Amino acid sequence: MDLDAIAGNVRALRSLLPPQTAFMAVVKADAYGHGAVPVAQAALDAGSSWLGVATADEALELRAAGIQSRVLILGPIAHEWIPECVAAGCSLTVSDAGVLEVLARWRGDRQPRAHIKMETGMTRLGTTLENLPALLNAAAASEITVEGLFTHLACADDPASSVTREQLDAFGAAIEIVRARYPDVICHAAASAGVIGHPDATFDLVRVGIALYGVPPAPHLRAPGLRAAMTVKSRVIRTLRVEAGTPVSYGATYRARRPTTISTVPVGYADGYPRTLSNTGAMAIGGRRFPVAGRVCMDYTMLDVGDAPVHEGDDVTIFGEGGIPVEEVAATAGTIAHELLCRVGRRVPRIYLREGRPVGVQVSGVAQPPAAG
Repeated sequence: MDLDAIAGNVRALRSLLPPQTAFMAVVKADAYGHGAVPVAQAALDAGSSWLGVATADEALELRAAGIQSRVLILGPIAHEWIPECVAAGCSLTVSDAGVLEVLARWRGDRQPRAHIKMETGMTRLGTTLENLPALLNAAAASEITVEGLFTHLACADDPASSVTREQLDAFGAAIEIVRARYPDVICHAAASAGVIGHPDATFDLVRVGIALYGVPPAPHLRAPGLRAAMTVKSRVIRTLRVEAGTPVSYGATYRARRPTTISTVPVGYADGYPRTLSNTGAMAIGGRRFPVAGRVCMDYTMLDVGDAPVHEGDDVTIFGEGGIPVEEVAATAGTIAHELLCRVGRRVPRIYLREGRPVGVQVSGVAQPPAAG
């Protein structure tokens, strides 16, 4: 994991924003598989002023690591988590009166801070425009700080869609209602696709997820200066010369069409490499792509390397620098880069780099000191 790439991506994306617009680094889902704590720190050092997470335990993980920046929990949380999250200084998402009832009973030292989530067309979470006045009345009765107002754009990556304009119009109406009571409320709508494709949607704050990790949110939304932070590598653990007709892997769905060499790589679907890449995917060795031969196993994948000089111990790039871009691998697998990054398993060690040198290692989700030398 290249932490310099994370920092550079923050700076590149901030350059697209008005000076007054704040930046939130979205580090939910263990920072899209990259490691929440090191990514959060790199993003904050580079100029991010907010962190975004999805769940209470993700927020508290950041606090336990000593990170004291502003943290917004973007989704609803179980009511029993609310006191601990408020005590930790986290901002909560509110879209119904149930959360406000819990906050009204809060008697701690910190004033609860809430961001109201608006339903404008995603049909997932949030209060409607019709219910907004009642929610604001409940918020006033709870004596909480209404810190923010936000929505999520469903089609920001589609320039032909009218949905984004409709959502922004609805959000504008909500802003008028809320700012009549809370003039300083922080308004935000744009995620990565909105930042790059909809400059009119940046408002006071942007929430950057996939672009933070150097991956474009869509093929036509490539911001200059972005660099992928994650490269997944392994090594060849076996090579075997086989004759034409030799079956490979479960179900014998692949048979060598000629005398060839089959190389085994200790990466499988338990590590996040999709089984849908059976007989369709590829990995890179020495800068050359070699096709996946047969079905992807739980722990192993085989490659047909032909007559190439591939040997046990050779480096294999699953995706990333020196290999195939993650978005291309994801497209072949019938999914998106977001999912592929998040699926990289816990047993895959994360090695963190600064200026090309290791500065930390995470193994099975546990941080380790960098190796000596």
